[in-house]
Amino acid sequence: MATPRILAIVLAGGEGKRLMPLTSHRAKPAVPFGGIYRLVDFALSNVINSGYLKVVVLTQYKSHSLDRHIAKTWRMSSLLGNYVAPVPAQQRVGKHWYLGSADAIFQCLNIIDDERPDIVVVVGADHVYRMDFSQMVDAHIESGAEITVAAIRQPIAMSTEFGVIETDPSDPTRISAFREKPSDPIPLADSPGEILASMGNYVINADALVRAVTADAENPTSRHDMGGDLVPAFVERGEAGVYDFIRNDVPGSTDRDRDYWRDVGTIDSYFDANRDLISIEPVFNVYNFDWPLHTGYTGLPPAKFVHAGPDRIGYAADSLVSPGVIVSGAGVSGSVLSPGVYLHSWSAVSDSVLMDGVQVHRHAQVHRSILDKNVVVPERARIGLDRKHDLERGFTVTDSGITVVPKGTVVEV
Repeated sequence: MATPRILAIVLAGGEGKRLMPLTSHRAKPAVPFGGIYRLVDFALSNVINSGYLKVVVLTQYKSHSLDRHIAKTWRMSSLLGNYVAPVPAQQRVGKHWYLGSADAIFQCLNIIDDERPDIVVVVGADHVYRMDFSQMVDAHIESGAEITVAAIRQPIAMSTEFGVIETDPSDPTRISAFREKPSDPIPLADSPGEILASMGNYVINADALVRAVTADAENPTSRHDMGGDLVPAFVERGEAGVYDFIRNDVPGSTDRDRDYWRDVGTIDSYFDANRDLISIEPVFNVYNFDWPLHTGYTGLPPAKFVHAGPDRIGYAADSLVSPGVIVSGAGVSGSVLSPGVYLHSWSAVSDSVLMDGVQVHRHAQVHRSILDKNVVVPERARIGLDRKHDLERGFTVTDSGITVVPKGTVVEV
């Protein structure tokens, strides 16, 4: 059989309201992560590493920084006809923006018509994980299904947080029901304490996708959502298969991070996912060079740690430190420092995420906090150590005690 033509569509129009204020000035897929990455880099790296080199990224909400990042970073060989192309909402079919993920694809059917793929790989742009989509495509072709949904095993107690997939007892690769956040899910036969949760990634026969989004666009009661509307319609017709993520064998993965997947939809989950990177044996290993995570930082000097004396030692422990960082007589522990961060003498940063260009001046303290780009922490200021004071200064503080300082803030003492 001839090799199928594959087009990858990355859905990157998410507003990310639960990640405010990190999404005040940018789309959720453009939020920095892990020091040098953006969230969209994980989806794009997975698609490219899988061998799919014709990629469109559908954008909408506050997309300037996302479009700029893609344009500067994700450049393919035009000689070979490969591309990563951001496609903004264009109102091609009416005077409205994208109404949902299914509508986003419907409004961009011209792309499918131009490329004429056999199969379309549709992935979300705001999850942290590694996945070889070529293995999922092979399973899809073998199954004969029209659509295959990627699913990850989750504790049954978390069923109310996901779209839950229930399988045919006679064929565990076929979906018998797709239920949104059920309170009474049917557990897996081979693991009674777990359910299959949708990862928001799909492999679909191109002609079936065109028919489905066209029919969905004509349905006035639809929410025009891939998971909420399109998948149940395929399930009802007996045309939907499931791909268990546990089957995916990414080169270079370890037993510890083999089936890692995080939806970083909230401040707490974003903070926890960053922390997953920094342990001695990380829950998610960014140092897997067999399946690299691509991004755009070049031309920056190495990180620098200066001053060694009895009371002024520049050091970082259990932390990720990006290029261009200067730790000048400061102490860092359990943190992620993005490019251009400058920590001045006698300052202390612990259990925090500092984005590009943050400056922490002398004797300042930052604890369990996320500082967005270009935040300036003046001398002797304290962040994350006094909840009431943080709230009085207008910062976001989660129930778990994580303080978030918005982009460009000059912190008041």
